[in-house]
Amino acid sequence: MNLYTKAVHAGDRKRPASGDNQAAWVPVTAPIHTATSFFYNDIDNLDKVFAKELPGQSYSRYGNPTNDALEELVTALEGGAGSLACCSGMAALHMAINVALIDRRRVILAPKLIYGATIGMLNKVFEPAGAETVWADFDDPSAVEAAIAEHRPGVILMETIANPLLRVPAMHRIAKMANAAGVPLVVDNTFATPLITRPLELGASMVVHSLTKYLSGHGDVLGGMVTASEEFLGPLRDLSRTVGFILGPFEAYLSMRGIKSFAVRMERQCSNARKVAEWLAAHPNVDRVHYPADPKHPDAENIAAIFAEGFYGAMVSFEVKGAGRPEIFHLMNSLKMVVPATSLGDVHTMMLYPAIASHRELAPKHRARLGIHDNLVRLSVGIEAVEDILADLDQALRS
Repeated sequence: MNLYTKAVHAGDRKRPASGDNQAAWVPVTAPIHTATSFFYNDIDNLDKVFAKELPGQSYSRYGNPTNDALEELVTALEGGAGSLACCSGMAALHMAINVALIDRRRVILAPKLIYGATIGMLNKVFEPAGAETVWADFDDPSAVEAAIAEHRPGVILMETIANPLLRVPAMHRIAKMANAAGVPLVVDNTFATPLITRPLELGASMVVHSLTKYLSGHGDVLGGMVTASEEFLGPLRDLSRTVGFILGPFEAYLSMRGIKSFAVRMERQCSNARKVAEWLAAHPNVDRVHYPADPKHPDAENIAAIFAEGFYGAMVSFEVKGAGRPEIFHLMNSLKMVVPATSLGDVHTMMLYPAIASHRELAPKHRARLGIHDNLVRLSVGIEAVEDILADLDQALRS
């Protein structure tokens, strides 16, 4: 079944457990189940559900029918053995790394260029808990290979499209290295979405999404998702029962509703982003544009290998000529339609300043070494008419 069709239909129209006859009603969309507890006419059945001998519900920290429907939907999109809905993207990432490190060396191999909050979590949460992070240049596969051989990590972590400079590491090659070394690979696929690439098909062990972004897509959900291979799904669910980083049923419902249109939204956003990137590249007040469709992109070979043809994502980063923090603040204050706010993936176009938001916790010299300069802004392109996006950017850049 095509991904566009899966997005619309997967997870929905479940027949009630008590309705075995053909006349039993079926809701056309997954309903919101707010109950925290569930019981059965025979307590023996509840005992078997607790023991995982019988499928069913018992307590919403263990599972909820609304969440189950959402997890089935995302699993259909990403593949794998199953998914776990979490209360935020960072909670999902935390879960995936913890599960990967069970009975493995507490060494995490991660890219130098990655989301700032992820860097913070590795340094402030995992390091104090006894896990070492080794930072490597994931834009150089030989450096990754050398780091695997030298440090023997318990898990490898990466992003499909690196935040915020939009580099695209050779995930297909890194996955082969990870599998050869027996190391689980965790991939944050938020920027790309399963429309553009599906890491599990390339050999990843777990895929993480911030549901807040492209999948839900409307700026009204905080949530995350882990989709896992068979090896990691059981431990993932077991850990979830203990720590309880679960998504609420209202957020699960909103996420599922958003995902129904995610593929068509993403298609429009990718188209708009490519036009915006090409327009920015010719603007007199723009020094440099970072966008994967650029034929001169340093990772063009990787992009051709792992991206669906014609799709390059909806994120565009660009550097404003001669700008520092005051000039970037003026640019963002001059926007009339584009929303100057934290986040991405919404239907409306958004601009973020990494130096004060996504990578704020990094020292200025650290940001500069990574190529995140004070004149860099990140644009999440929405579904508006592209001429309106361009008109707003133009007046702000010239103000």
